[in-house]
Amino acid sequence: MGRMRKKSDLPSKICETCGLPFTWRKKWERDWESVRYCSERCRRSKSKES
Repeated sequence: MGRMRKKSDLPSKICETCGLPFTWRKKWERDWESVRYCSERCRRSKSKES
């Protein structure tokens, strides 16, 4: 089994659409470097903001 980590120990980024911080998720493990949005909703609304 993997070691448990505190949420505060996980890396975080700022969402480009809403500007709120979000933390690393297991589903983003392979492509964390390319994740730019905190949610699908923010990703879809990116063109409306610009």
